[in-house]
Amino acid sequence: MTDRTKHQFLTYLIATVWVANGLFCKVLNLVPRHQEIVSRILGADYSRILTILIGISEIFMAIWILSRIKTRLNAIAQIAIVATMNILEFLLVPDLLLWGKLNSFFAFIFILIVYFNEFYLNKRLSQQT
Repeated sequence: MTDRTKHQFLTYLIATVWVANGLFCKVLNLVPRHQEIVSRILGADYSRILTILIGISEIFMAIWILSRIKTRLNAIAQIAIVATMNILEFLLVPDLLLWGKLNSFFAFIFILIVYFNEFYLNKRLSQQT
């Protein structure tokens, strides 16, 4: 598999993760646990609308990823958002996480994939051209 193919595959995979979490889990509320997390962290009064807004933001992140505009800034934003979100959830609502505190491990793997895709693969591809 070429670096270009790996990079394209990982780019689509990363975007798919954002769409799945944003659209299916939050906007369509197919995983109500996400709204529970928002409710416990930000308060119950506006948890549904905040969950929808977070979901829409995640869909926009996927669009930004696929647009390939400012990919380094995008990768840094993804890493910061995922790290911040998971630290907050780890500290404030570990009982609501699918894998409990182990969620942090999966978040770290996702962060490594984003980093590898942008700062290793994409860098190599840009040096080749």
